[in-house]
Amino acid sequence: MGERIVVAMSGGVDSAVAAALLRNQGYDVVGITMRVWRPSETAATPPHRTCCSPHDLADARAVADRLEIPFYALDLEAEFEQAVVEPFVAEYLQGRTPNPCVRCNQALKLGILLDKARTYGCSAIATGHYVRIERVGERWNIRRADDRSRDQSYYLFRLSQEQLAHFLAPLAAMTKAEVRHVAERLGLPVATKPGSQEICFVPDRDYRAFVRRHSLGQQASIEPGEIVDRWGRVLGRHNGLMDFTVGQRRGLRIAHSAPLYVIALDSASNRVIVGEKSDTFARGLVASEVNWVGIEEPREPLTARVQIRYRHAATPARVEPLDRSRVRVVFEAPQPAVTPGQAAVFYDPTNETILGGGWIEKAAL
Repeated sequence: MGERIVVAMSGGVDSAVAAALLRNQGYDVVGITMRVWRPSETAATPPHRTCCSPHDLADARAVADRLEIPFYALDLEAEFEQAVVEPFVAEYLQGRTPNPCVRCNQALKLGILLDKARTYGCSAIATGHYVRIERVGERWNIRRADDRSRDQSYYLFRLSQEQLAHFLAPLAAMTKAEVRHVAERLGLPVATKPGSQEICFVPDRDYRAFVRRHSLGQQASIEPGEIVDRWGRVLGRHNGLMDFTVGQRRGLRIAHSAPLYVIALDSASNRVIVGEKSDTFARGLVASEVNWVGIEEPREPLTARVQIRYRHAATPARVEPLDRSRVRVVFEAPQPAVTPGQAAVFYDPTNETILGGGWIEKAAL
């Protein structure tokens, strides 16, 4: 039997095929599903709406049975609450738009789960992410998957060199169609299961109601306030900053000569600031808590292609180091809806490996 590794099994087809491929390559595979849901909040959720639901646990177990590999479900609800849910709520209450998947990958899957995997005698963890992890010289790199339409490297920019050294991503060279074909050929019970599109801990898709229920006693961003234009003129009222995100058009309920969009959220004054479509474009941004992946922390500006949300096409930009793990990004062409709380990830323009990334602090006009 070969090297023993854990596969984080979400109950979907991607992680199922990852487990099958690694088993067939001779690894001693152990399947683990993270139990992070609140049963009271997911009991009525239709099957296959999210990942990590009770339905998904059953699917992951069925796949493990089919592959004849050991399977465990770990209760990580408390750890998930602290590492993912609480920051998610806090960000919305500060007028920011968070990305919980990035935090889950860093803190749970390649953090707590990897640590627990070692207690099973496992040396590494594998997932069904579409991404390429490779060592170049003395550093581990994260590179885009061959199938650019499925690439998930953006969600992994927070990983450390230590985490990357113990991370396997066997789907790097595959398309989704190929993954499903493998699942069907192996008779895996999730071969035709739809992909998850929801935030796993908000199964009813109503993140606003979720934040209100889990506001942790902080009320500022769920109190009514003013909607103003760039010059501070009051145009309307809102019921809470958390109902809005930068770039949003719907839900403003303001009559105006041209369509209005949210261009900023001011948590200090509890104001939603709106403007016309041209006002949503920014020349750059400032990002903080930057994690350098493919290179050592630079002292001089560098050129990169910068991606500012998952479905955003990375755009040419200059990345200028500032102080305290912060950078300024200056786009070659202005970009729309630069959103505080989302990630800005910097890719090498020649080979599409991640140079680094950070959390968007503010847009720079």
